[in-house]
Amino acid sequence: MSYVEIHPVWRTIRERYQKMIQGLPQEDLGLRLAPDASSIGHMIRHNAEVEYMFASWFFGSPVPEHIEYLANGKGGLDNEAEYTAEEIVAFSAASDAHLTDAMRNLPEQAWDVAVDSPIGPSTPREALGRTMYHSGLHAGQISLIRKHALRVE
Repeated sequence: MSYVEIHPVWRTIRERYQKMIQGLPQEDLGLRLAPDASSIGHMIRHNAEVEYMFASWFFGSPVPEHIEYLANGKGGLDNEAEYTAEEIVAFSAASDAHLTDAMRNLPEQAWDVAVDSPIGPSTPREALGRTMYHSGLHAGQISLIRKHALRVE
């Protein structure tokens, strides 16, 4: 299976995720299930950052110099006020484009060659599967948060 074959699957998953986050109002970015839990804004930012990381680690596409990781670990839990809904949606679209370009440029024979990374060895194909799964998890969490969130006024 090459980029040509996997790309439609990636597009289906990623476009559905992007459409979901595009519909979020600004006030939903700060929603969370508990005071010390991740907010919706944090999850969207984190998901995009992971796409940049995976493009670099597994597909050989360096993270653009202007990209700063803000949602890495607990330190970023309260940073959703640093961006607007429009900015975070654009950041997410840019990370998708970056990863998609990295996939497109990966030679077909490299898709099944294990790459060492900070999270352990994985082939680019396995890494893309992890990315799809990761996006799906956060999409579900965002839906759950919107349904049951603490609305602090």
